[in-house]
Amino acid sequence: MVRELLDHLGTCPVVEFKVKVVVTDGDLDRSTPLRELGGADSGGVFTNRLQDELFAGRIDIAVHSLKDLPTACPEGLALAVTPPRADPRDALCGSSLSALRPGARVGTGSARRVAQLKALRPDLEVIPLRGNVPTRLGRLKSGLDAVVLAASGLRRLGAKDSVAEFLDTGIFPPSPGQGALGVQVRAADSELLSMLDSYGDPDADAAVRAERALLARLHGGCSVPVGAFAVRAAGELKLNAQVTSTDGRRVVAGHVTGTDPDAAGKELASILLARGAEEILREVRAPALP
Repeated sequence: MVRELLDHLGTCPVVEFKVKVVVTDGDLDRSTPLRELGGADSGGVFTNRLQDELFAGRIDIAVHSLKDLPTACPEGLALAVTPPRADPRDALCGSSLSALRPGARVGTGSARRVAQLKALRPDLEVIPLRGNVPTRLGRLKSGLDAVVLAASGLRRLGAKDSVAEFLDTGIFPPSPGQGALGVQVRAADSELLSMLDSYGDPDADAAVRAERALLARLHGGCSVPVGAFAVRAAGELKLNAQVTSTDGRRVVAGHVTGTDPDAAGKELASILLARGAEEILREVRAPALP
């Protein structure tokens, strides 16, 4: 997608863009829980190898799923303005939430989705689930009543018809940055960065910056049960977020409006911490007892 956008710009006809596939640790190991792979704090399980390729000069642009990218950008690398954002919502495949039978088995590999599902339907049995989209959808034929996936991935793969329900971001906020791409380059490549910035979406960029600022203030990663969603229109930014205990029994939520993405994210994070989010996050980060 990014290569096609660059080709259509026509701003640099002497440059040819080629795709290099880099397999990440999170893709190599699809059975170990992300927390055990080191994804709970940094999120680098899906991004470190790509960044290593950038530093080594073997690639010039790294395209990440932004929700997987740690909030702290390594020195020497820079993020371009976020491209137009795809559908940020989570999607339930196999059944709508209200139609699931008591005790239904729902698959997901996300700590946030587990917590949010249990908060809405404590009767559900949530089953750990990793793998690509076809693999996860295939589990609907082998013991699962439903699976939760990112709507953006389903749409990009032409699997929208598998969706039974799109989950409302007001009560089921997605991972910060979900549905957005993180386009990363070496900070010294200013001409390339400028080219990438030229097709970025300023409103989408402001929204994901607010979400990531909140996550950074909470010291969260991709395996922490933090959901956040922002939109910006006519210069006004609206951000809502939720921190949920892993058993779903405690939910700390809030929302703010503002104009500065970083300030809005930090403000809402402080509100959530004051309401008890720190206790939830401390319990999530605590090492499991043997």
